[in-house]
Amino acid sequence: MITAIVNIDLYRYEIHSLLKAFYPQEDVKVLTQADAENNRKYQKIAKEPFLKVTFDDTIVTLSFCDGSGTRSAKAPEGTSFACKGTLLKTQMKHLLYAMLADREERTLPWGELIGIRPTKIAMQSLLRGETPEQAAADLERDHLVSPGKALLSAQIAQREREILADIHYENGYSLYVGIPFCPTTCLYCSFPSFNLAHWKDRVDDYLDALEKEIAAASEMMRGRVLDTVYIGGGTPTTLEPAQLERLFSLLEKYFPMEDIQEFTIEAGRPDSITADKLRVIRAHKVTRISVNPQTMKEETLRLIGRRHTVQQVRDAFALCREAGFDNINMDIILGLPEETEEDVARTLEEIEKLSPDSLTVHSLALKRGSRMQKYIEEKGFSSINNTDGCMEIASMAAARMGMEPYYLYRQKNISGNLENVGYSRPGKAGIYNILIMEEKQSILALGAGSISKAVFPGGRIERSDNCKDVETYLENIDEMIERKRRLGIGNS
Repeated sequence: MITAIVNIDLYRYEIHSLLKAFYPQEDVKVLTQADAENNRKYQKIAKEPFLKVTFDDTIVTLSFCDGSGTRSAKAPEGTSFACKGTLLKTQMKHLLYAMLADREERTLPWGELIGIRPTKIAMQSLLRGETPEQAAADLERDHLVSPGKALLSAQIAQREREILADIHYENGYSLYVGIPFCPTTCLYCSFPSFNLAHWKDRVDDYLDALEKEIAAASEMMRGRVLDTVYIGGGTPTTLEPAQLERLFSLLEKYFPMEDIQEFTIEAGRPDSITADKLRVIRAHKVTRISVNPQTMKEETLRLIGRRHTVQQVRDAFALCREAGFDNINMDIILGLPEETEEDVARTLEEIEKLSPDSLTVHSLALKRGSRMQKYIEEKGFSSINNTDGCMEIASMAAARMGMEPYYLYRQKNISGNLENVGYSRPGKAGIYNILIMEEKQSILALGAGSISKAVFPGGRIERSDNCKDVETYLENIDEMIERKRRLGIGNS
């Protein structure tokens, strides 16, 4: 347990995030002095704090409680630590980062950045007329990002601008449809996912509720241009061919499809893909399909609860090619339990043989809602091995396949304090993936566990979430629809 105590309730999230970045295996608590003294729940852990942070009017002081270091910084002229401010927050983060880096004798690849969208910062520099190199220098100077990550972020931001040049930002939107069923639940998963074996007889009920939401939501968006469609989950291809046909027919009935630039379906689990299902998918307007092995190591597949083999991945990919798909994505996860850099290299060798059109490289995110957290508690944090070397192996493999990085995002509690990167061949980038990160276009999201995002003129963003539990979604579909009406997404 690592405990930090602040004298007033200021920048607790930032302090927590940086401590967690340096000590990912530790449970981190950031308490106010009042909580530490008066709340019986925290009095015991507050007796031996790791760090104390004291905000005076114009000075912030950070002290390691073992006596190993104390540093202070003055507030910029005309500001005060009595209230929040961007300059003050950055100053405090830089001070804490420097202290932790000196203490641990290491830096973090993303410096003091704790947000999930570093490319948005680089994008702002580009919009000011700076070059990618200048945008990278801004990230290094202002956020202590390593030179390699800073340049990667700036180059991706530049590609995003080019890819999104024809998107209808003001009068357009994208559509997400969630199918929350899976053959099994993976060890690392925290997404809305329900075992198909328990829900097989209720899938049509789910589609009934989804149809009601589709019909209502399409009216809200009448007159708007639909740019991209993404069917995710869960695993959408757990649906039977007739159910897939019903879903696609509903979307085509209620939404304008003539201007769609991309239509993606996650066929993530190879054990859910059949020739019959692919024939249905190909008969509609789907342009992009994702077949996700996560790893090509048999032992890891069994460990993480994916009940398919490496050969099934190969077979599913071949079925997609035979069905005529010329834009196939594959996902892998780095940092899976017990995997080494050699395992990552072998996975990439197998993927290169298949030659997908895009590759999404995820760093394992250690989510509290997943069974992975229990695994780590039992096996130890050392079983999770993700390094910059793993990321470089993936980057080099993508380059050999003629791919360039086109989108990037980070997550809380991401292994190695690294990132997720999408690579693609020219013309094969996942447009929806960029839009969900850039937050410049409204996303209409339907189905259990989905989150709609309304982007209003001036850049204001508001969200409306659907309940995650399928049974609750079925019972409260009218409320889910009303939430979207209150959000005003059709007016965004």
